[in-house]
Amino acid sequence: MSNNRDARYTTAGRALGEARIRNRPTASGGCGCPIIVEGRNDRIALESMGFIGPTEQVNRGWDQSRFVTYIFETYGILNKVDQGASVILLMDWDRTGGRLQRKIGERLEAFGMKIDHETRMDLVRAMKPEGRTVEGLKPHAEKLRPYIDMVDSDGAEEE
Repeated sequence: MSNNRDARYTTAGRALGEARIRNRPTASGGCGCPIIVEGRNDRIALESMGFIGPTEQVNRGWDQSRFVTYIFETYGILNKVDQGASVILLMDWDRTGGRLQRKIGERLEAFGMKIDHETRMDLVRAMKPEGRTVEGLKPHAEKLRPYIDMVDSDGAEEE
């Protein structure tokens, strides 16, 4: 059982570590790639795992069209630093989150934006037993941090 958890935390840690590197501001050696989450508690959960770069919240009182336009106008088609995905789309892995991931992803991609869906898919596979939300990662942050720091050792020093 603990072997299974170790393997899952390794997978989740790798995905989160790679995302944390891309998310870190350029002044700190990252790409400044924003992570799009559903709400405030999701942002707080990411911060508990050492994320310090831009985080955009879908739930901010805007309709989806305004939000998608804002993301496109702010971040563009590709990340200017590494030419990778322009944003990391990280909705919860429940039914509502899946719907949001698909709808927002399709709308951003209609603008020609390159979107990172892989981070979410890795977390869906690895963290389902622990919960179905980004916010639900927070209670596991302390256990996940060593796995994240193995991939992103610079993030461990930022604290």
